[in-house]
Amino acid sequence: MNLKEILHRIPILELHGNENPEVSEIVSDSRKAVENSLYVAVKGTVSDGHSFINSAIDKGSTVIVCEDLPKNLDEKTTYLKVKNSSKTLGQMASNFYGNPSEKLNLIGITGTNGKTSVTTLLFDIFKHLGFKTALISTVEYRIDDEVFPSTHTTPDVLTLNKILSKAVETGCEYVFMEVSSHGIHQDRIEGLHFKIAGFTNITHDHLDYHKTFDEYLKVKKRFFDELNPDATAITNIDDKNGLVMLQNTKALKKTYALKTMADFHGKILEVDFNGMLLNFNGREFWTTLTGKFNAYNLLLAFAVAVESGFHEDDILQAISKLQRVKGRFETLKSDGGIFFIVDYAHTPDALDKVLDSINEIRTKNERLITVFGCGGDRDHAKRPEMGKIATRKSTLTIITSDNPRTENPNEIIKEIEAGIEPQNFSKYTSIPDRKEAIKMAIKFAEPKDIILIAGKGHENYQEINGERIYFDDKELVMELSKLMSK
Repeated sequence: MNLKEILHRIPILELHGNENPEVSEIVSDSRKAVENSLYVAVKGTVSDGHSFINSAIDKGSTVIVCEDLPKNLDEKTTYLKVKNSSKTLGQMASNFYGNPSEKLNLIGITGTNGKTSVTTLLFDIFKHLGFKTALISTVEYRIDDEVFPSTHTTPDVLTLNKILSKAVETGCEYVFMEVSSHGIHQDRIEGLHFKIAGFTNITHDHLDYHKTFDEYLKVKKRFFDELNPDATAITNIDDKNGLVMLQNTKALKKTYALKTMADFHGKILEVDFNGMLLNFNGREFWTTLTGKFNAYNLLLAFAVAVESGFHEDDILQAISKLQRVKGRFETLKSDGGIFFIVDYAHTPDALDKVLDSINEIRTKNERLITVFGCGGDRDHAKRPEMGKIATRKSTLTIITSDNPRTENPNEIIKEIEAGIEPQNFSKYTSIPDRKEAIKMAIKFAEPKDIILIAGKGHENYQEINGERIYFDDKELVMELSKLMSK
């Protein structure tokens, strides 16, 4: 593709060299530069891409996009000076791949919790409705029936456009995508055209990256602020910051809620471990998903489908056929009658909601044993909060490891323990080895007891000292207890 096509609708401050060379590929990592590639020098959080301009040229890049021009310009190289390299990269990537997001119905879901569940539910709903669809989530990337491993919640903008371009080639009409705060802040969604944006909730998370909750909130809000007027924004008004997302958006505004009146209103009529009887906008239906948080997830998925133009009855029929999302309130029952729940809950709010959902369902004649930990090299502030929540709402809590990364697991556990209230000191123990912790939970449990194993969900690894070791909570539970799926 020639440079002028790549620069369509992109403001350039200065241009030095050949005005319209052919470009073979766009890269933002100098190590990936190839002959006739265009290298974008991005100022990152760890390193500055401007330091690697000469390296990119040595590897074959003939076009350089940067915010600061090098002192010495290579005569054979084209240099473009721009105001913001990161945003320019997104716009160039869209142009280079033929603006695929404009040829698709791209739906983005953001929020602290629920993104994976909602996007996966939507993927399955629209498949039931007869459409070729694509999914970009924490768990996996899917283009119709083809599955690819996921590397990030929101991939870099070049990978995103490659995926979207392939989705167009495959004949997909809808793409459902998780939009993370990191992805928004790092301009990974720049240049993409979203038809619908959905907001789940916002709670304490990622403050190791965003530093303050206010900054985290503003980053999430930016997704809605930058929507086009032809888009639709759907927010959860039961969340105290739900309406904040709509304050400055140019998009059509829609709301959903369980507690208050909204454009899309839901009500839980019955709930147990096998599922829920729900009422959405006056229509009753049964789902095998359970828990209040899943009622919210389904209600947002329902709202997205209605705003996409489908009849409510058709949508609810598709929802009633859905299975639970992997690692999200997955339930198992042992031959001995012990009930297990494997869930990804790794934030205070997510853990709180999962425990509330279990406690709303259980009769209190059975005990609730919770096994959880907190990841290393991440937000320290949430650790004591999660310790307080788990011990308050469980009969017994076993604190263990959850991807300690480069931190000492025992130090992480101490920080979790710091939040436990004195009256709950007798309700917990700590076992750093996650396998041994799960073994101990099973040993403590009696028939009809419930064991919640939280924090990892779909993940099948443990990160310890920079190494990923195979570890799957669900597989381990089944191995240790000879479980049968319920």
